Amino acid sequence: MKRSRQLEIPLRSGETIDEFMDGRLRIIQSKKGYRFSIDAILLSQFVTMKPHDVVVDLGTGCGIIPLILLLTRPLGHAYGLEIQAGLVDQASRNAALNGFNDRLDVIQGDLKCPPLKPSSVDVVICNPPFRAKNSGRINPDTQKAIARHEIMASLNDILDAARMLLRDKGRLALIYPAMRLADILVRMRGYGMEPKRLRIIYPGLTAEAKLILIEATLAGMAGLKILPPLIDQGNFSIKPPV
Repeated sequence: MKRSRQLEIPLRSGETIDEFMDGRLRIIQSKKGYRFSIDAILLSQFVTMKPHDVVVDLGTGCGIIPLILLLTRPLGHAYGLEIQAGLVDQASRNAALNGFNDRLDVIQGDLKCPPLKPSSVDVVICNPPFRAKNSGRINPDTQKAIARHEIMASLNDILDAARMLLRDKGRLALIYPAMRLADILVRMRGYGMEPKRLRIIYPGLTAEAKLILIEATLAGMAGLKILPPLIDQGNFSIKPPV
């Protein structure tokens, strides 16, 4: 499917346009507010996508995950759900900037009550906040605080939204701290989602695991496939000079 014509989109105060994927993707981000990390890219590469899938990204931020998927995968349509108005505006302009405004709908809403029809999507994807609401220092920047701490949504809220939105045998993909692996496996099963694929991310060859990539199927059969480990940032790691 051809992409819509790219548009020249004006920047707001305090924003930049950054190029990724050899210039194929241009992303408007805040200079000092929320900026996406490598986690979003790794998650977009990990998730299973089938031709014509409909996907929703919970807490889409600037829209980076659905934009990467639209550029690199054969999905049909994408929705980005975001509660913060400023990020909704950024994600909407990013969709237009990259010629995907007809295939990516950015919706302002709370994932605890998602404004989408039940059982309407094939894939739910989420790069959730990793830290419990009352743990550690809360960043004074609101966008960063919501991205890092479970202020607006907990893991249970995400699983509940996924169970409501997914069609039978639909898939949920997350990136999450490795130290909370047991917790997420137990909770997924509690919400009727069977963990099917797992990849563990290590900072280095001799380091303890830092993050996990996990995909579960709604009402799926038992059987977990553990993929080869990912070291550092995978293909995006900076290689030392020879």
